[in-house]
Amino acid sequence: MSGYILRRILLTIPVLFGVSLIIFVIIRLLPGDPAVAIAGVHASQEYIEQVRQDMQLDEALHIQYGTFMSNLLRGDLGRSTFSRRPVTVELGERFPRTVELTVIALFIASVLGISAGVIAAVKRYSIFDNASMLFSLFGVAAPVFWLALMLQLLFSVHLGWLPAAGRGTWMHYILPSVTLGAASTGLIARITRSSMIEVLKQDYINTARAKGVMEKSVIYHHALKNALIPVVTILGLQFGILLGGAVLTETVFAWPGIGRLLVDSLLARDYPVVQGAVLLLASVFVFINLFVDILYAFLDPRISYSQESE
Repeated sequence: MSGYILRRILLTIPVLFGVSLIIFVIIRLLPGDPAVAIAGVHASQEYIEQVRQDMQLDEALHIQYGTFMSNLLRGDLGRSTFSRRPVTVELGERFPRTVELTVIALFIASVLGISAGVIAAVKRYSIFDNASMLFSLFGVAAPVFWLALMLQLLFSVHLGWLPAAGRGTWMHYILPSVTLGAASTGLIARITRSSMIEVLKQDYINTARAKGVMEKSVIYHHALKNALIPVVTILGLQFGILLGGAVLTETVFAWPGIGRLLVDSLLARDYPVVQGAVLLLASVFVFINLFVDILYAFLDPRISYSQESE
């Protein structure tokens, strides 16, 4: 097990290096000149060149990347070209707000998705099974921005029950969390249903029933425990996906998180903030995958054994 964990940790190093390189290159391929964006379209050419030198954009790309990596290894992500504040401070203020929204969305998705999946598997081919799978398909297929606008229109504009945007009371969390977690709810429900159906066919389930174990105990104590093993992987991956997917949700609901900061920084050509935000989200996703892999190996020892035998 220790060897498996060590290998997984070492594999994250080249992944993070590749992520940093891809982020650096893609940002500089975006159309528009950040020096012009900062100086203004009516600024003189001399002032624009001065801004470009201050941002070190006049240097070769490999030199810029070397400087970026050197600063990154020291924990320095640079300063925002607009607010002039350290990027770490900007991200430190916004990231917790995105995390709390993501945690609530994933909690809602887990409770609803697992519950719907279990009941659909137990009552297979029933009306509830068909209805739950239909709503699951809708949750997965519905575009985030469209769902957000429809929820705002219904619950904020017409009914006036919930605030349409912003962050303040607990009521501000409801619509963004439901919107963000809708796709995950459908995915978790479908995977839970499939996994439960497979587990319920196993011999040990039939043996437990033959021994007179109550059906409720068979489902929740015997079947669900093993059926949740693949669901654990999905939950970990969904947390990382929701962090990155919060961009649209935060934009529609004016949520002051890292997603909205990323959009504003992209429009303003704020290279340091964009690089720092994307690198942070990518790093969190990589480490979540690492944690899920290790947790999955503990839940199913066959994984670590197969790795040792290779």
